[in-house]
Amino acid sequence: MIGLLQRVSRAAVTVGGETVAAIESGLLVLVGVRPDDGTAQAERLLERLLGYRVFADREGRMNLSLRDTGGGLLLVPQFTLAADTAKGTRAGFSTAAPPDQARRLYEHLVARARARWSPVGSGVFGADMQVSLVNDGPVTFWIES
Repeated sequence: MIGLLQRVSRAAVTVGGETVAAIESGLLVLVGVRPDDGTAQAERLLERLLGYRVFADREGRMNLSLRDTGGGLLLVPQFTLAADTAKGTRAGFSTAAPPDQARRLYEHLVARARARWSPVGSGVFGADMQVSLVNDGPVTFWIES
């Protein structure tokens, strides 16, 4: 699984003009699923998201994790993260998991996140979403599991 993690001071997901999820300070994570991914990869990604040190300590160094700061976690499904962009000018999607598999794993990730952390917000799988954010830093990391 892929997580494009962004440290944010706020973020929200809107579908059809309605806000479906929002957080204040925390992490916005765009989630991509590949064909070989399973629940083990989802569990590992969640563990890394909760423990990844991207927040500043008293000296201004990135030494604190979401667990340390108590911030929000906003997960957003984004199949285009798993696209093949190696050649040409148009992405290929044979490297992304089929929709049923991706939905199952994304929903597993969200359920496990909600069982282990609060607050957790979620985008809507397969929906046309508008994602707004204020990237704090900016700080953005590509995490794979």
